[in-house]
Amino acid sequence: MAGAAEDARSLFRAGVRAALEAWPALQIAVENGFGGVHSQEKAEWLRGTVEDYFMRNADLELQEVEDFLGELMTNEFDTVVEDGSLPQVSQQLRTMFHDFQRGDGAALREMTSRITQRKCKVTATALKAARETDEDEDDADSVEEMEVTATNDGAATDGVCPQPEPSNPEAQTIKEEDIVEDGWTIVRRKK
Repeated sequence: MAGAAEDARSLFRAGVRAALEAWPALQIAVENGFGGVHSQEKAEWLRGTVEDYFMRNADLELQEVEDFLGELMTNEFDTVVEDGSLPQVSQQLRTMFHDFQRGDGAALREMTSRITQRKCKVTATALKAARETDEDEDDADSVEEMEVTATNDGAATDGVCPQPEPSNPEAQTIKEEDIVEDGWTIVRRKK
């Protein structure tokens, strides 16, 4: 019985690792050193801390997990997560923990596998923006804008992670009138 519990715990640990490694906000924070020179070590510490958090708190609500992860990202990586990924990662972790509590190793393996397959490499580059005024800003108060590009199997896309391509080839073409002067593309609903 103890062996099955340890096996489920190691599966939960692997699931936590997969979920956090696939989280674009954490990837960007680590890659760009938002946590300082020890960003990679902080990411490893974060994985253990998240696992321990679930082990100490058996019945967590989704909002509690979101708050905990958000607080860790803010405190350790000086990063406020506003891309909508925080609820998704929190839900994944909560679902995996419920599977762990039930001893459902197959569900844990399945979810970890799904997360790993959908994982994509995310890079962020600073955007150069022209200042509209000549006022000197204090560097501590300035906000650096980032452009995020996600790649999966070498194909670059804008956004968090590429979505499955539609089967209709006409839906994939971008009409010339949909490209606006400043480089944005108008996205229209299907009829």
